[in-house]
Amino acid sequence: MASTSKAKRQSTPEASVKAGNPSAKPFRFGFLVHDVSRMRRTLFDVRMKPLGITRSQWSVLAALSLRPDEGVMQVDLAREMDVGKVTIGGLIQRLEKIGYVRREVDARDLRVRRVFITAEGFEIIRQMEQLGGDHNARTLAGISQTDLKIAEDVLAKVKANIRAELETLGNSTSKARG
Repeated sequence: MASTSKAKRQSTPEASVKAGNPSAKPFRFGFLVHDVSRMRRTLFDVRMKPLGITRSQWSVLAALSLRPDEGVMQVDLAREMDVGKVTIGGLIQRLEKIGYVRREVDARDLRVRRVFITAEGFEIIRQMEQLGGDHNARTLAGISQTDLKIAEDVLAKVKANIRAELETLGNSTSKARG
């Protein structure tokens, strides 16, 4: 009896599939995309740690850097980043405290405060770009430009398909970035 249970414990995934059991193999693409994304974020966080900035903070700075002259309303930034108003408020407060952003009253509507990236915020982005370039070079080492273009095209098409499916299902509450 003991040898039977030992054999069951040592069964391989291939043996399980051959026996007619379901397999996660058809979902390998999704698992790989998820794992690569998670691991890439983790590595990037490690590389950014010396700058004293979190992923959430650099995401806010990146979004603000796209519109440096007009600034962004806090509520619009929360919607764009798909986070709550309280979350974005805390992030902006911390970034303001360290001098990377500033808030100003809107010239047309005194009830509205716009968030702007500061010179110090742009400087941290410059440092992030430098570290990020090194990060990309290391993570993409050994991948040809042709293969990289194919991967980018495939992922862009998958993203478009997902966006279309979400819209079809009426579940487009989250704006996909990019």
